[in-house]
Amino acid sequence: MLRYIIWRIAVMIPTLLIISALVFTIIELPPGDYFDSYIAELRAQGESVDSERIQLLRKEYGFDKPPVLRYFYWVGGMLHGDFGYSFEYDLPVRDVVGDRMWLTILVSFVTIVFTWIIAFPIGMYSATHQYSWGDYGLTLIGLLGLAIPNFMLALIMMYFANIWFGTSIGHLMDQKYLGEPMSWDKAKSVLEHIWIPVVIIGTGGTASMIRRLRANLLDELHKQYVTTARAKGLSPFRTLIKYPLRMSLNFFISDIGSILPAIISGAEITAIVLSLETTGPMLIKALQSQDMYLAGSFLMFLAFLTVIGVLISDLALALLDPRIRLQGGSTK
Repeated sequence: MLRYIIWRIAVMIPTLLIISALVFTIIELPPGDYFDSYIAELRAQGESVDSERIQLLRKEYGFDKPPVLRYFYWVGGMLHGDFGYSFEYDLPVRDVVGDRMWLTILVSFVTIVFTWIIAFPIGMYSATHQYSWGDYGLTLIGLLGLAIPNFMLALIMMYFANIWFGTSIGHLMDQKYLGEPMSWDKAKSVLEHIWIPVVIIGTGGTASMIRRLRANLLDELHKQYVTTARAKGLSPFRTLIKYPLRMSLNFFISDIGSILPAIISGAEITAIVLSLETTGPMLIKALQSQDMYLAGSFLMFLAFLTVIGVLISDLALALLDPRIRLQGGSTK
């Protein structure tokens, strides 16, 4: 196990280097840079452009150097905790992410818990009551949850909230707290607003998990060891929890690799529709404006969480399922 962990960590280093090169290259592919976009925006608004200031900024942040040198400066800075400067927000990247990161983690964490609380009991019931009216009804609800995109559900809820209650359900807090430092009143406002994006974002994930859990449980319930456990006198519930449910959780553990970056990135399109103060809209805006240091550093953080999540899921799968081995080789 220890050798495997050391080997995987060693593999992460070149993996992240390759990802960093790809991220930098993709951000650099569009013609021009942030300053060209900024100049075009100012001219479109009929404002004057201070060419000398633009040239000074280009030189200060290394945009007068070849892309290869800028790449190594960028990577070297991240290794020392310097994620660069956001030109769009005129702040260091660390300060731009700030509260948005914590709000995104809060929304994503509550959404994951909501998904698990709803999906596990329904999936277990649906599998153990196959082809019953309850199974058919829950299956219909699950298919509707999969079929309706989150952003469309957000638009529908915003419309009916405005028509029926005359209120707006956008944002994660009241307007007066936007841009204000965290306080008890602001925290209460966030808790009052958070359930709406949680329900909207969690709908698709809940429906998907119900379907997968049901399918895996049905596959395990028809295996011989379940029949043997029942023949030995184990109660149906204890048999379900001790054997089939444990074996059917492999998909759940393997999803950790995607859950970790999803916690940070959030549901970008839904966040834009609901005007949420999370990192998703910030990332999309940074990519559109070619705010290289903000977009690149954020994408690298997502890549780091992905490789860490995949490692955690692999180790957890080996502990959960004894049939999975971390070493190669044939078995007899």
